[in-house]
Amino acid sequence: MKELVVRPVGFVRSPFREKVEAPRQGTAPGGAAGTVELLSEYKDALADLDGFDRIWLVFWFDRAEGWRPKVLPPRSEDKRGVFATRSPHRPNAIGMTAVRLERVDGLVLHVHDLDLVDGTPVLDIKPYIPYADAFPEAKSGWLEAPDARAAWTVDVEPAAALELAWIATETGKDLRARVEAALSLGPQPHAYRRIKETADGGRVLAVKEWRARFRVEDEARRIVVERVLSGYRPREIEQGREPVHAVHRAFVERFGAP
Repeated sequence: MKELVVRPVGFVRSPFREKVEAPRQGTAPGGAAGTVELLSEYKDALADLDGFDRIWLVFWFDRAEGWRPKVLPPRSEDKRGVFATRSPHRPNAIGMTAVRLERVDGLVLHVHDLDLVDGTPVLDIKPYIPYADAFPEAKSGWLEAPDARAAWTVDVEPAAALELAWIATETGKDLRARVEAALSLGPQPHAYRRIKETADGGRVLAVKEWRARFRVEDEARRIVVERVLSGYRPREIEQGREPVHAVHRAFVERFGAP
């Protein structure tokens, strides 16, 4: 079989430094502004692009490792064929996303509704053409089935709200939005959302180095976030020398240990 070679035409610059920070879709809450910086040899290739409202970015999931023929999507209780999902773990780690083009500034594309991690290699750029690319009546396959999870209501108790506000002030990261987005898909333990049951029967969501403890009111399809905790062990918090450890020490001093 002939080997196929692809090379980046540019790279994404976004506020998302890690995979867990990026929204699952650019138009979902958390979609952000960013840029695509093209290599100098592609300057002329951008001619006439600024007349389009949206563009497709064809990119490489450069941080995905390995693939499986079946995966467990966040909105399903059953494993699905990888070609019936948008999982980044694919035989060829190619992805595509439609972003809103604000303007073209030399070799830099200013875009919104971005859902890509900073540094993602862009393989190609294509204009989004509504009459060719939009099919509102198209079926959504297994996502229309009964096990596609409807959104849950997520409420945050005052104690947790104070903790989340403190984290936002001290780190500049909106942890609350990410917690609410993850839990809106449901309270079931799930590898993608990093939800686990605790020894006492409670449930905890892990978001990076933080943990959100919550309870479930099944009849109302309601999830209540009760507290936010550090995900570090007490010894790590006490002895760690990285800036992140200092943040967690200050958090524990103010709100208590896990």
